[in-house]
Amino acid sequence: MTGIREHLGIHADALILRERRNEVLASNIANAATPHFKARDFDFAAELQRAAGGGPLAVTNAAHIVHGDAPAGQMGYRVPVNPSLDGNTVEMPVEQMEFSENTVRYQTSLELLNRKISGLTRAIRGE
Repeated sequence: MTGIREHLGIHADALILRERRNEVLASNIANAATPHFKARDFDFAAELQRAAGGGPLAVTNAAHIVHGDAPAGQMGYRVPVNPSLDGNTVEMPVEQMEFSENTVRYQTSLELLNRKISGLTRAIRGE
């Protein structure tokens, strides 16, 4: 017999990580005019894999490409295409696009989670 956590699967972890990423991206946008502010982000796919219990891929050959620059659980700095003169690395079009995409994916994860919970509720009621 599986527990509720197993039934909800990766969607619960994805929702938590999407919320965390929205906070990071919102902070970047809020600090767009702050001199020397460095835009931050994290590798969502790597964090989701880590949350699901998977580890990073093993690098067994010198020709292998290492995925991700930041260690697990740490944020990295976004590399700007056009850095500003005051040292700020926030590029509003990039941040707004990332925020919008992450929000849509958050809503998708929330909808999938709601459907799974609805299925559990129907099963408990015997419907």
